Amino acid sequence: MQIKVLKSKLHCVSVTQAELDYIGSITIDEDLMDAANLIENEQVHVLNKRNGERLITYVIKGKRGSGTICLNGPAALKCTIGDVLIVISYATMDFEQAKKFNPWVVFPDTKTNKLK
Repeated sequence: MQIKVLKSKLHCVSVTQAELDYIGSITIDEDLMDAANLIENEQVHVLNKRNGERLITYVIKGKRGSGTICLNGPAALKCTIGDVLIVISYATMDFEQAKKFNPWVVFPDTKTNKLK
Protein backbone atom coordinates (compact mmCIF):
# COMPACT_ATOMS: atom_id res chain seq x y z
CA MET A 1 0.00 0.00 0.00
CA GLN A 2 1.17 3.51 -0.86
CA ILE A 3 0.23 6.49 1.32
CA LYS A 4 0.89 10.22 1.14
CA VAL A 5 2.83 11.71 4.07
CA LEU A 6 4.31 15.06 5.03
CA LYS A 7 7.71 15.44 3.32
CA SER A 8 8.68 19.07 3.87
CA LYS A 9 7.37 22.02 5.86
CA LEU A 10 8.37 25.66 6.16
CA HIS A 11 6.54 26.70 9.31
CA CYS A 12 5.71 30.40 9.54
CA VAL A 13 7.45 32.34 6.78
CA SER A 14 6.36 35.88 5.96
CA VAL A 15 5.24 37.06 2.54
CA THR A 16 7.79 39.57 1.21
CA GLN A 17 6.23 40.11 -2.23
CA ALA A 18 3.05 39.45 -4.19
CA GLU A 19 3.28 39.69 -8.00
CA LEU A 20 -0.10 39.41 -9.72
CA ASP A 21 1.28 39.81 -13.26
CA TYR A 22 3.19 36.55 -13.29
CA ILE A 23 2.44 33.08 -14.62
CA GLY A 24 2.00 31.61 -11.14
CA SER A 25 3.80 29.85 -8.29
CA ILE A 26 5.61 30.71 -5.08
CA THR A 27 9.17 32.01 -5.12
CA ILE A 28 11.17 30.78 -2.11
CA ASP A 29 14.68 31.75 -1.00
CA GLU A 30 16.97 28.91 -2.08
CA ASP A 31 18.41 28.60 1.47
CA LEU A 32 14.90 27.84 2.74
CA MET A 33 14.32 25.40 -0.11
CA ASP A 34 17.51 23.52 0.78
CA ALA A 35 16.68 23.44 4.50
CA ALA A 36 13.21 22.03 3.81
CA ASN A 37 14.41 19.69 1.04
CA LEU A 38 12.20 21.39 -1.58
CA ILE A 39 13.14 21.46 -5.25
CA GLU A 40 12.21 23.80 -8.06
CA ASN A 41 8.83 22.95 -9.63
CA GLU A 42 7.80 20.78 -6.68
CA GLN A 43 4.11 20.99 -5.82
CA VAL A 44 3.39 22.68 -2.48
CA HIS A 45 0.36 23.55 -0.42
CA VAL A 46 0.40 27.11 0.93
CA LEU A 47 -1.64 27.94 4.04
CA ASN A 48 -2.18 31.55 5.08
CA LYS A 49 -2.44 31.92 8.87
CA ARG A 50 -4.07 35.38 8.67
CA ASN A 51 -7.06 34.58 6.48
CA GLY A 52 -7.23 30.77 6.29
CA GLU A 53 -6.65 30.68 2.52
CA ARG A 54 -5.17 27.44 1.21
CA LEU A 55 -3.79 26.96 -2.28
CA ILE A 56 -1.72 24.53 -4.30
CA THR A 57 1.10 25.76 -6.52
CA TYR A 58 4.73 24.97 -7.35
CA VAL A 59 8.11 26.27 -6.19
CA ILE A 60 10.41 28.67 -8.05
CA LYS A 61 13.93 29.30 -6.74
CA GLY A 62 14.43 32.68 -5.13
CA LYS A 63 17.74 34.42 -4.59
CA ARG A 64 19.80 32.59 -1.98
CA GLY A 65 19.94 34.44 1.35
CA SER A 66 17.30 36.98 0.32
CA GLY A 67 14.49 35.77 2.57
CA THR A 68 12.15 35.98 -0.43
CA ILE A 69 8.67 34.51 -0.14
CA CYS A 70 6.68 35.77 -3.12
CA LEU A 71 3.26 34.60 -4.21
CA ASN A 72 2.89 34.98 -7.96
CA GLY A 73 -0.05 35.13 -10.34
CA PRO A 74 -3.57 34.56 -8.96
CA ALA A 75 -2.07 33.38 -5.65
CA ALA A 76 -0.97 36.98 -5.07
CA LEU A 77 -4.64 37.82 -4.46
CA LYS A 78 -4.75 35.38 -1.55
CA CYS A 79 -2.24 37.27 0.62
CA THR A 80 -0.84 40.60 1.64
CA ILE A 81 2.80 41.42 2.32
CA GLY A 82 3.59 40.40 5.88
CA ASP A 83 1.11 37.51 6.02
CA VAL A 84 2.51 34.43 7.72
CA LEU A 85 2.39 31.23 5.66
CA ILE A 86 2.97 27.53 6.16
CA VAL A 87 4.38 25.82 3.05
CA ILE A 88 3.98 22.03 2.88
CA SER A 89 4.91 19.29 0.43
CA TYR A 90 3.96 15.63 0.54
CA ALA A 91 5.52 12.40 -0.70
CA THR A 92 3.98 9.08 -1.63
CA MET A 93 5.69 6.03 -0.22
CA ASP A 94 5.20 2.49 0.95
CA PHE A 95 3.23 2.23 4.20
CA GLU A 96 6.07 0.56 6.11
CA GLN A 97 8.63 3.07 4.83
CA ALA A 98 6.31 5.90 5.88
CA LYS A 99 6.31 4.66 9.47
CA LYS A 100 10.07 5.30 9.66
CA PHE A 101 10.18 8.47 7.56
CA ASN A 102 11.15 11.78 9.19
CA PRO A 103 10.01 14.90 7.33
CA TRP A 104 12.09 18.08 6.99
CA VAL A 105 10.40 20.69 9.18
CA VAL A 106 11.98 24.16 9.26
CA PHE A 107 11.16 27.00 11.66
CA PRO A 108 12.78 30.12 10.18
CA ASP A 109 12.74 33.54 11.83
CA THR A 110 9.28 34.81 10.85
CA LYS A 111 10.39 38.44 10.62
CA THR A 112 13.37 37.83 8.27
CA ASN A 113 12.64 34.37 6.81
CA LYS A 114 16.26 33.49 7.66
CA LEU A 115 17.28 30.20 9.21
CA LYS A 116 17.78 30.34 12.97
